Amino acid sequence: MNTPPEVAIRLQRAKFNQALADADLAAIEPLLANNVVLVAGTDSALLSGRKAQLLAWKREFAVRERTIYLRKPETITLSPVAPIAFEHGHWEGSAAGGEVLASGVYTAKWRRMGADWVIEAELYLTTA
Repeated sequence: MNTPPEVAIRLQRAKFNQALADADLAAIEPLLANNVVLVAGTDSALLSGRKAQLLAWKREFAVRERTIYLRKPETITLSPVAPIAFEHGHWEGSAAGGEVLASGVYTAKWRRMGADWVIEAELYLTTA
C-alpha cells in the first residue's frame, strides 16, 4: 500500500519532531536532503547543507538547558508537476519544563527522493 504524499510528509515531520525532542542526530540525518537550506527565524542565519544543519543541531543538543523545538504542520500543498510539496505551520521552542520561549510560523519545501520525502528548505519567522 502506498502512503498518500500528505500523510507521508506529516509522518516525516513527526519523526523530525521526535528526533529533536530526543536529541537524535542519526534520526535527523535521513530526513534532510544533501543540499538542504534553513533560514532561522530571528536572526535569519543561513544553514546551507545537511552537514551544516547537523552541526548546528549537535551544538544545540549539547547545551545544558536546551530549547526543544516543535513544528506543527497546518497545510501541505502538493505540486501537480513535480515530486515536491510545501508545508506551512507554526513552530515553538520550549524549555524542558514546557515554558514556550519563542514561536512563530514556518514553511518547508519537501522533495520525494526514491521512496522517502526529505526536507530541501525551511524558512522560519519568529512572532513571539
